[in-house]
Amino acid sequence: MNKRRKRMRNFFPRKGLQALAVVVLLGGLWVGYHWQRIEQTAGQAVPRHADVGIVLGAAVWGESPGPALRERLEQAVRLYQDGYVSTLLVTGGLGEGKTKTEAEVSRDYLVAHGIPAEHILLEDKSTSTYENLLYGQQAFDDYRMHHVLIISHDYHLARAMTMAESLGWNASAVGVRSQVLFGPYHRGREVLALTYWEVSQFLSLAARSLILAADFVDVHEVANPLHDPRRLGLLNPVAI
Repeated sequence: MNKRRKRMRNFFPRKGLQALAVVVLLGGLWVGYHWQRIEQTAGQAVPRHADVGIVLGAAVWGESPGPALRERLEQAVRLYQDGYVSTLLVTGGLGEGKTKTEAEVSRDYLVAHGIPAEHILLEDKSTSTYENLLYGQQAFDDYRMHHVLIISHDYHLARAMTMAESLGWNASAVGVRSQVLFGPYHRGREVLALTYWEVSQFLSLAARSLILAADFVDVHEVANPLHDPRRLGLLNPVAI
């Protein structure tokens, strides 16, 4: 009996360590894959001519751009001056305790650096990267602009381009190599953000499939708690 218990004690720790090793290996492969995606997208992000350049939002300090947002706006100014874009779209809503939206702060910065106000579009409702793009699309669609240049930090571009593709954009990207942000930290954070986005998209797709299947089965129009046309709109991927 004692020998049997000893064998079981030896068996379970060994299996537990093996399972932990597999989890660590898979996690390492996952992180490595997404890190490579981030670097690859950043390496391919070179200035291209486009109808509009969209500057993704970042933090503001008072009524001025924070250091990260200033770097993105400086890149936008260079692209405009070099003739890559003739219109800039600035994004970002009103942060907690702020008196001006990120978009308004960005517009004022661009105007102060020589960009005519009539060449600047505003999207001032968003609170996340996905909303930057979603609400921004509504802004530039009114002007029949078809090719979009996404302007952000290089570590941010893989996620931004993935989101743009999900919205059906014809988009290119140009990145900023930050001189004020700690690159490894933000790249690591982007791995988590990309993972979160992909999981949310998968769950959204699964939920939509279940709802459509429920509608298909409900051939006799039996009262169905899922039978509400508004429900599909609630199943967009979690915006981050």
